[in-house]
Amino acid sequence: MFKIPRLVNLGLALWISCGLLGTACQNQGETGKLDAEDVELPVDSDGQADQKSLPVMAFDKTIHDFGEIQAGEKVSYSFRFVNRGRRDLVIQNASGSCGCTVPDFPKEPIPPGREGFIRVLFNSEGKNGVQEKQVTVLANTLPNTNEIRIKASIIP
Repeated sequence: MFKIPRLVNLGLALWISCGLLGTACQNQGETGKLDAEDVELPVDSDGQADQKSLPVMAFDKTIHDFGEIQAGEKVSYSFRFVNRGRRDLVIQNASGSCGCTVPDFPKEPIPPGREGFIRVLFNSEGKNGVQEKQVTVLANTLPNTNEIRIKASIIP
């Protein structure tokens, strides 16, 4: 029977490992690719979400109206929220409804009773009339998506 030299086996194993590692890392930097099912929630002994110990993302307001702005103007607003739950709030992702709406969110956990901010930058270039955009925030809350909105009336 034909025997494969050890060096070939080692090379083959290394080649397969590198291929798998490269494939796994390809999705690392993509934004907006995280599904709501990917956020882990604490569960009770029955395997159900333990609602008593979940974080609660409580926003001061969920809609901000910039009013009238000039076409091409870039504006931003920071939505304040407080974690009213009993566990650290972890935001997995925040994504705008289009490329003109870019959210910036805390990457570190927000302890119970503490506040955080989600800054939303809106670029009105190429837009006109009344615009309303949403940002979907994915976190370890129940439900695990929260929405905030911005509005503006763009003057050419």
